[in-house]
Amino acid sequence: MSTTSSPGIERTLRGCRPADIDPVVIDAADLDSTAPEHLRDLKRGLAARGYQPAAVATEAEFDAESTLERQREADRLRGLVRAASFLGAGRIEVSVDGDACEEAKTALAALAERADREGVELVRVDGGGAA
Repeated sequence: MSTTSSPGIERTLRGCRPADIDPVVIDAADLDSTAPEHLRDLKRGLAARGYQPAAVATEAEFDAESTLERQREADRLRGLVRAASFLGAGRIEVSVDGDACEEAKTALAALAERADREGVELVRVDGGGAA
């Protein structure tokens, strides 16, 4: 993930002005669905109430013993990255319990690359820093 800013960001920021909208963090467990039609309705409802999703937060549990379960968790997290991007959130905050197994670290690194392509920053909030 690039840590340098493009010249376009500075130019855009110069034209920014405050908005009467409150940023919110959405807990992934509170999402009824990540289907586009549901997310579209959620985004519209939040905007109508003066809220803008800033992040989607979730807990990740990678089973060190089961490859299939690790894959399911990685797929779930990819869906949440897509949901965060769809909602216009700039971040997905992932809390990983305990020490992540090597396969989980690999999955999180791949997820961070996916998030970057979607315009979302993946952040580990368990003290692990940016993934």
